[in-house]
Amino acid sequence: MTSAAPARDSGGRNERQWPLALALLTPSLIVVLGVVLYPMGRTLALSLVDATSALQADFDFVGLDNYTTLLSDSDFWATVWRTAVFTVFSTAVELVVGLLVAQFLNQRIRGQWFFRSLVVLAWALPTIVGANMWRWILHPEYGALNGLLMRLGLLESYQDWIGGPQQALFVVALIDAWKTVPLVAILLLASMQTIGDDVYEAAAMDGAGALRRFWSITIPMLKPAIAVVLVLRTIEAFKVFDIIYIITRGGPDSGTTTMAFYTYLQAFSNQQFGIGSAAAYLTVLFIFVLSLVYLRMLRTEPRGLA
Repeated sequence: MTSAAPARDSGGRNERQWPLALALLTPSLIVVLGVVLYPMGRTLALSLVDATSALQADFDFVGLDNYTTLLSDSDFWATVWRTAVFTVFSTAVELVVGLLVAQFLNQRIRGQWFFRSLVVLAWALPTIVGANMWRWILHPEYGALNGLLMRLGLLESYQDWIGGPQQALFVVALIDAWKTVPLVAILLLASMQTIGDDVYEAAAMDGAGALRRFWSITIPMLKPAIAVVLVLRTIEAFKVFDIIYIITRGGPDSGTTTMAFYTYLQAFSNQQFGIGSAAAYLTVLFIFVLSLVYLRMLRTEPRGLA
């Protein structure tokens, strides 16, 4: 008798609070519907029609024709390949360098706070500012990189660092990695700091050196964080647009035209909104598949207590 009354009171109180909770959530739900779900639905609808303008009144429904057009286009598959190379290269550089930076920042050294603050600077710098800075540094005529290397005697003449299609792709990928290494380092550092010192001390007592401890203890225990980094960075690398737009505009010879930039060109330069929308959804599909592959590769099995 005495236990049932509080339960009823609690249930009644929850029912009375439900309208208030709904009222508080409604603005956020409206924002989600307006900013996320509506554009996604609109893009999906455009991918199924022959649209030369997102604002035209009448559309000719073409079903999956836009998708089949893309999948049978050699230029599209060349773009997919460039995007894959860009993504794998930039993500690998970010992971390796970010891991080394995180390991350095995890050491007990004097001025630790200074180094951590210094690492964050590149990430905190607005992308448009960083991209313009690198565009000036790499300029073939008055770029700072050419000037520095010539003063050091490492170059005899000025080089066009983004003059070739393949070269430009890797240079842009390195710039993207430079921008994002601090974020990767911070995420991995946060995970490193959850590993107890007693684990390393026990391994050291067993005769394991620093490299062995790093490879056998740190890396396995960072697998969940590494999985998060790989998924997040894969998604972001597929979406990179601003760096490419500012530095190369997709050139030379479409050498840096990734899927995000290809979608932009189709929709806004060629006025093929149907094709561009289909390319956007194919990009989402590729990201989804790659994310599943990463999670499958880095899946950690639960371990029982010995």
